[in-house]
Amino acid sequence: MSQTLLVTGGAGFVGTNLIKALLMDFPAAAIVSIDNYFTGVPENHVNDPRVTYVDGSTVDIAKIWAERGLPSPEIVFHLGEYSRIVQSFDDHDLTWEFNLLGTMEVVKFASANGSKLIYAGSSSKFGNDGQDENLNPYAWTKAKNIEYIKNYSTWYGLDYAITYFYNVYGPGQISRGRYATVIGIFEDHYLRGEPLPVVSPGTQTRDFTHIDDIVRGIVLVAAKGTGDGYLLGTGQEWPVLEVAKLFRAEYKLMPALRGERVRGQADTTKAGELGWRPNHRLDEYIGSFIATHRFGELKG
Repeated sequence: MSQTLLVTGGAGFVGTNLIKALLMDFPAAAIVSIDNYFTGVPENHVNDPRVTYVDGSTVDIAKIWAERGLPSPEIVFHLGEYSRIVQSFDDHDLTWEFNLLGTMEVVKFASANGSKLIYAGSSSKFGNDGQDENLNPYAWTKAKNIEYIKNYSTWYGLDYAITYFYNVYGPGQISRGRYATVIGIFEDHYLRGEPLPVVSPGTQTRDFTHIDDIVRGIVLVAAKGTGDGYLLGTGQEWPVLEVAKLFRAEYKLMPALRGERVRGQADTTKAGELGWRPNHRLDEYIGSFIATHRFGELKG
């Protein structure tokens, strides 16, 4: 049966990998990406006639859909939000627009079209017994969106499932600039022969999850999940300094950053009930990365 699937943020790191998975899992589906290209790039586009890329804001999602005369999507995968903690203090207005205004319109759009909404929540919501959701503009807006989606479902019957990503890493991650990921930054500095920058004190922990595991989780939740609570992580805490040491390179401590949480660890119980398990380990990934690039250096 032909389907239409919508991915917001489809030109970003997670969105690109999700689209590749959807093309495999839904061979008869047409996939539409709506992305404002804030962090997404055209170079991430998947060269497949079943995928349509639209440059636009989620604030205008209903208008964009109507103008193109597209059929109602069976599933809306909503990834297209502002997604950085520290930077959200400076980008307060963007965080508000992308995360609150944009998501409000996506939720209304999904409900009006009878679509199932798969929302990418933030793991920052769970830190410090839930208190960390108020640490910064990003975490606060993401937590408010969870409340909004749940209430909207009660008010209007929205079909939804909420996933939570824990520090996604892997090929294609952003490695330079203000919106780079931790592992991406470490890889970039390693390749340039520069000390790896570790934010003080270095004992803060994160649960690093490979992009392939994240994407499998999203697709599984879309197929079988309902409601809130699908945490996608490995369940293992990695102190950031210990991660830097895995690269077997020099590192340097950097000043502590405003709004960052102390710990991160996923409780994967509910995702596990759907049959999801992470298949990738961070230490093995970094070991393979080092071996590959050392081999390349020797070969050169």
